[in-house]
Amino acid sequence: MFNYAIRRLLIAAPTVLLISLIIFSLLKLAPGDPLADMPLTIPPEVREKMRAVLGLDEPMLVQYLLWLKQFFFIEPINIFDALFGTHFSAGTLRIISWQTRSPVFDLIAMRLLQTLWVVGLAYVVGVLIALPIGIASAYKPHSIFDQLGTFLAMVGLAVPSFFSGVLMILVFAVYLGWFPSIYNTNLVVNSWSSFVEQLRQMAMPVMVLSVQTTAQISRYLRSSMLENLGQEYIRTARAKGMGEMVVVLIHALRNSMIPVVTIVALGLPSVFGGAIVTEQIFKVNGIGQLMISSIYAGDVPMVQTLAFIFAVLIVAFNLIADLLYGVLDPRIRYD
Repeated sequence: MFNYAIRRLLIAAPTVLLISLIIFSLLKLAPGDPLADMPLTIPPEVREKMRAVLGLDEPMLVQYLLWLKQFFFIEPINIFDALFGTHFSAGTLRIISWQTRSPVFDLIAMRLLQTLWVVGLAYVVGVLIALPIGIASAYKPHSIFDQLGTFLAMVGLAVPSFFSGVLMILVFAVYLGWFPSIYNTNLVVNSWSSFVEQLRQMAMPVMVLSVQTTAQISRYLRSSMLENLGQEYIRTARAKGMGEMVVVLIHALRNSMIPVVTIVALGLPSVFGGAIVTEQIFKVNGIGQLMISSIYAGDVPMVQTLAFIFAVLIVAFNLIADLLYGVLDPRIRYD
């Protein structure tokens, strides 16, 4: 497996570079000027200096290589220091947001915690609920529980998050008044009451996101478990006198987790990417909302960086999923 991991890493490196080149090229060719919103009173020579600081006067290939260096070798250099000539070095300048004139990674770091609180918790809750539902539905197929689980899963997959989110706001925030309709990003958790308030404002977005995760994973697990429960090795394990819990939860579940691992691994980058629609509905100041506002503002460096981070995460979790296949199923060998 070690040799396989090395080979995959060697393949992943040029893949990531190719993705970065595509992302950079497409967004660089899009219309937009970082100095368009600057006051007209700024002298032309200052504008040219600012354009040079941002690296916009360089050829496209040089800009791309500089962007890669800025992405992988982050150094704490301030844009205002660069503009006024102190500590200036175009090769080490951090990636700067056109919209806020602040370092891109600083803005992402500030938003990431809110996204992990909401989207990350929703994903964990969805997976933990989906596993027992999928196992129980496969163990007793066509039962009332299975039919009810199938119906709820279809509803969860069919209803879009923008509709279920607004519906929850109307029911639980407007009519019942149980939860706040808008997420308070400035809330500081430093006491029991503030912790309870944090849970209250997280409840609705977590419910909206976890429903879709639960519906998807439970259906995949049910299908995989049904297939494995009918295999010869399961009948052999039962014939040897093994307990039903051991047969189902160890032998059948372990091999049934392979497609589930694929779904979970490919879904994990979305946790860091944020739920764009849900964050907009509940006003969660996370990565998803940062992406939307950056697209609206034409903030090319921010969009480039976020898109590249998502691509790197997808490649990385794909590799992790492939390695887990061999751990879960002893029949899979890479070397």
